[in-house]
This record gives sequence, structure tokens and C-alpha cells, in this order.
Amino acid sequence: MGEITTSIITDATPASGRKMIIVETPATADTDDTIDITLADYGITTFLGIFGNEHTTENSVVTTEAPTTEVTSGVLTITIGGSSDDDEKRVYTIFGK
Repeated sequence: MGEITTSIITDATPASGRKMIIVETPATADTDDTIDITLADYGITTFLGIFGNEHTTENSVVTTEAPTTEVTSGVLTITIGGSSDDDEKRVYTIFGK
């Protein structure tokens, strides 16, 4: 288990009242790795949900995956999980307001 620090985070809906950001990990992400995101950096004060995908074949075969989450002091921690696959790219869509 390790912390992923090289993810790409995109602010997909910057000013619509609800926020959506997209997190894309490198193709080396493993089950139980974590990603920390300071929600305020993206204008989010309330975490609403997450939708996860795993690229079993990078940028080709995509399946859903259910990570676990925790918010502490405004920092969202995503723990990769929902499959036992290692060394796979993950993409998470995070919803907030």
C-alpha cells in the first residue's frame, strides 16, 4: 500500500453550483494505494460521492470499481479497491458542492 502523488486532477465543472473533479492515476496504481485531495482546492466544501473506473487494458477496456473514501478536515482520502488488480490506471469522478 502506498500513496499516489502523481495523479492528474481536472476541475470539470468549475462554476455550476455543484462541482465535479476527475482524478486520473498513473498505470502503476495498486489496490490499497491512497490518493489525498484537499477539497477546498477545487471549491468543494461538501463531498457528495465518487464513481470509479479501472482500466484493465489502459485506455481501452474499462470496468467500474468501488474505492473507499474518508474525509478528515477537508481532505478526501481515496483508497483504491473493489478489485484485486495491481498496476492499473484508475479514473475517479468526484462530486461535491
